[in-house]
Amino acid sequence: MPETSSATTRLLRIHGLVQGVYYRKSMCDAAQRLGVHGWVRNRRDGSVEALATGPAPAVQALIDWAHEGPPAARVERVEVNEAPPEALAGFIQRETV
Repeated sequence: MPETSSATTRLLRIHGLVQGVYYRKSMCDAAQRLGVHGWVRNRRDGSVEALATGPAPAVQALIDWAHEGPPAARVERVEVNEAPPEALAGFIQRETV
């Protein structure tokens, strides 16, 4: 999906109590509701990493969701960086890195 004025791609790194609390599955559900494509995965350092691409308002809505996460999560901070667009279909969980 090429980045246009209405499409954006962001790399997120979510810190806090975000593993073992249904965070990745909940993010997939939120992304699908919002029409955002990408992926989410656990990191060995205890954080969660996600790539989100789609219409800028939808990506921002997912970033806003990431600051809260599912009920059991305790998000301390969310780092957001621009990322090059990737051709992605759907929103999937990837293996831990």
